[in-house]
Amino acid sequence: MLKATLRSFLAHKGRLLLSALAVVLSVAFVAGSLIFSDTLSRTFDRLFATTAPDVTVSPEENLDEAVPSGMTATLPAELAARVARIDGVAAARADAEVANITVVDADNESVGPTTGAPTIGTDWSPDARTPVELTSGHAPSGPSEAMLDSETADRKDVRIGDTLTVIAGPGSFKVEVVGIATFTTTNPGAALLYLAPETAREKLLGDPRAATGISIDAEEGVGDGQLKQRVAAALGADRYDYRTADEQAESDVEQLGGFLDVIKYVMLGFAGIAVLVGVFLIVNTFSMLIAQRTRELGLLRALGADRRQVRRSVLTEATLLGLVGSTLGLATGIGLAAGLIALMNTLGMNIRSSEMVIGWGTPVAAYVVGVGVTFVAAYLPARRAAGVSPMAALADAEIAGIGRPLRTRAIVGGVVGALGAAALLGCVTASQTGSAASLLALGIVLTLIAMVIAGPLLVRPVIRVLGGAFPALFGSVGRMSQRNALRNPRRTGATAAALMVGLALVGGMSVASASMTESFDQQIDDTLGADFVIQNGNFLPFPAEVTDAVRDTPGAGLVVRSRFAPVAVRLPDGDRVETTAAAYDPKLDEVANITYARGDTSAALADGRIAMDLDFARDHGVRVGSVIPVEFQGGRTTELTVGALTDQDAAEGFGTQGGLFFGLATSARFAPGGQDSALYVNAASGTDADELRTSLEKTLDPYPQVQVRDLADYKELVHDQIAVLLYLVYALLGLAIVIAVLGVVNTLALSVVERTREIGLLRAIGLARRQLRRMIRLESVVIAVFGAVLGLALGLVWGVCTQQVLALQGMNALAIPWGTIVAVVVGSAVVGVVAALLPALRASRMNVLAAIAHE
Repeated sequence: MLKATLRSFLAHKGRLLLSALAVVLSVAFVAGSLIFSDTLSRTFDRLFATTAPDVTVSPEENLDEAVPSGMTATLPAELAARVARIDGVAAARADAEVANITVVDADNESVGPTTGAPTIGTDWSPDARTPVELTSGHAPSGPSEAMLDSETADRKDVRIGDTLTVIAGPGSFKVEVVGIATFTTTNPGAALLYLAPETAREKLLGDPRAATGISIDAEEGVGDGQLKQRVAAALGADRYDYRTADEQAESDVEQLGGFLDVIKYVMLGFAGIAVLVGVFLIVNTFSMLIAQRTRELGLLRALGADRRQVRRSVLTEATLLGLVGSTLGLATGIGLAAGLIALMNTLGMNIRSSEMVIGWGTPVAAYVVGVGVTFVAAYLPARRAAGVSPMAALADAEIAGIGRPLRTRAIVGGVVGALGAAALLGCVTASQTGSAASLLALGIVLTLIAMVIAGPLLVRPVIRVLGGAFPALFGSVGRMSQRNALRNPRRTGATAAALMVGLALVGGMSVASASMTESFDQQIDDTLGADFVIQNGNFLPFPAEVTDAVRDTPGAGLVVRSRFAPVAVRLPDGDRVETTAAAYDPKLDEVANITYARGDTSAALADGRIAMDLDFARDHGVRVGSVIPVEFQGGRTTELTVGALTDQDAAEGFGTQGGLFFGLATSARFAPGGQDSALYVNAASGTDADELRTSLEKTLDPYPQVQVRDLADYKELVHDQIAVLLYLVYALLGLAIVIAVLGVVNTLALSVVERTREIGLLRAIGLARRQLRRMIRLESVVIAVFGAVLGLALGLVWGVCTQQVLALQGMNALAIPWGTIVAVVVGSAVVGVVAALLPALRASRMNVLAAIAHE
């Protein structure tokens, strides 16, 4: 049996090739994502481990800053001198480092990265751990000198002697580039501007006596942990944050972990789609091969092979396919990881391909996915093969089981579909976002399974409608193509299911994103009342001089500032909630429309008052007049009285969790050093809006980090944020379509082999080559459109239910992107034509006599 199995596998290697491609794609994304993320992790682990000082003293930050506030935590620079006298300290340095500054050239163009990585201003205090070395010019020493990293200088064509403008929190200042530094290790993608230590403290922090941290080197023989204890004892264990080199490196890795996880999980999402769609392809391929080998399997049974041997034979073929596909997929995954590393290098990161990390877990995962998926997908066809009777060897027709009733599928599919529909109905009627989302996920999974199971039941009614015009348009060729698609509902359903999965995903996400976009548009129309919004494209805060420049702009009338601050509130029910609160100028009503359930804007923004969302207040037992303890960054605490409760939709942008906001006077007192995040500007009386926009753009020309937006521009910004998610879905759809095309090609190719004698007879009675090719193309098109119809119908249901979940968060508009849906259907027909090209060409080139004589 083993010899027969190997011969069978090699005899059908061409037919199995397309199935192997599905395995290759699945494994490639799994292996590539693991290799790429492991390489990045190892690279940054080494970077942080080699640059972290033995002990670091930092200001204690009690709250996570989910939304940037612009605050820079500092401690006294004189601590460095005190630390240097501690036993076991070899050296101590006061650091001054600020991220997200803006540096512009003589043309007011930013020299920072365009990838979202920060521009970092820091002091030049080189030691053995400094990640760069001076390679040109000299180090900065005076108040107007600076040094730039070489990659930024090359990318932005900055040379020694050029003048740059640095826009920092305390204000703007000009510097001359006097040196160029080159990274000796990985460049994380940031731009680095080095200043003299005194200049960095004064210009970046606004206080020559402040520092952002103290870096400490231990004397030889003194352990990091031991030195950390000594420093903490000398300075006060509860006053600052103390970390050893390992702890600092671990903290830096954790901060970067979110970015690495996004890349990893996106790629694993691609792998998941490839695996899911590939399962349909493999099941269909083995089912057709077994149907075509009915006589062969019957002969094996007649010669003495038992059911277990036949089943084992088919599963052995599947395992061989999985091994080959996994090996090729692992190699492809290595290439994919190398390509991603090259892409990251073009974006400004310096990751060496020679240091690619291939851990033991990567090949294990590759072979588990490749062999496991193939084995599982082939199990049902293998059981079917084991059930072939020895009498099948005497049958004339090799195709068995075509006419078997679909009763079991109808029952199982109906039950699963009913459960899925019940879950989706529960999702629509739920009043809590968490439970609604859980029911939505359950309903999506169950309805997808039900559609896959019951898909063959829909083949005959749907394809009769979809191909109903074929006889009239294409005559007998059209009739035969329609009947060929109807001939084996199981096969047609399995082939279409591969395409259905991807299109259901894109249909659902298209409805959800269109609804989100429409909802945000409505909410922006209802809420935003300002003529213009001044804001950073990445929603980062900006220095006060930008606000001053806007106020001094000719034609500018009312300017309302907005800031954010991390807070923790202690609520009457005992909960402590960490969130981000917003702060506004008193005349907020003149630039925004806020709906209040209790109180008003003047009560919300009064000194010592705070406002919050009505639902949040109800959940935690808060009412107007309640006194709430509030903790700010740096350990500052106060008690604020609830002055108003808002009844805004959660998506309308006033605060984050809980919708907390208060006056800017409160923010200035308890969150000093914060920067403005947005300015809402109205034109002065008698000033045209277009005229004011021109003036504002001229005013802000030296500040490329901020943009002027009107209502339409603000909507477009929101649209762009939503589009990022949609583009990811479209990429997943593209992968699903590629594999689905392989499935249609495989099905048609095997179908041509299966119908070799039939095709020969058709050619013998006068069917032309062109007509034969058309027949196969039409069959492919109707199968592809059938998959698209099922997928889009399912996706529309998912999308509508998703919108109902979003409605619980205030996104009440439902929008159906009919243009996208029509485009997908037309695209599916094109996919069908493309998938049929090779099988149709092969069929048309058959020798008529050889085809008629085919066994």
